[in-house]
Amino acid sequence: MLKKCFAIFALFLTACSWQFQNSETLPEQLRTLRFESADQYSEMSRTLRSQLLLHNIRLVPSDSTQQAATLRLNSANSGSRVASVFKQAREAEKILSLTVQATVTTLNNQHYPLEVSVHRTFFDDSRAALAKSEEQEAIMRQMYEQASRQLIIKMAALPLSHPAK
Repeated sequence: MLKKCFAIFALFLTACSWQFQNSETLPEQLRTLRFESADQYSEMSRTLRSQLLLHNIRLVPSDSTQQAATLRLNSANSGSRVASVFKQAREAEKILSLTVQATVTTLNNQHYPLEVSVHRTFFDDSRAALAKSEEQEAIMRQMYEQASRQLIIKMAALPLSHPAK
């Protein structure tokens, strides 16, 4: 009986063309943004810009006269610390950390600071240094993507005042 109810419910949802829309969770004020960063070509800036575009957020140039809210990437700090060591007192495992700070400024000049942190573990073996450095770079790229997605989620949760209609 439960399977039949689920099947009917799923059929109903597909029949009415219902689907998840991730970009629909963002307020209308944030669907067009001016993106600013101290280093436009840093890995974090490029990753955040691509994630914004993937979420159907329209980006306008900084010198544009169009009115739009501003997303300012303030900083992206990465670091690592030793989590465990081998018997020979060499590093065995590291915890990689990435902290990203940004600010959203709305059209009515309200500032909303955003901060996200991402942590991953990384097994370090000095005997395979080249392979491990490539692996660490791949993990850092994944961390940039995860931090970018978390920033967009936090933007969707901002308590923006809605204009009267």
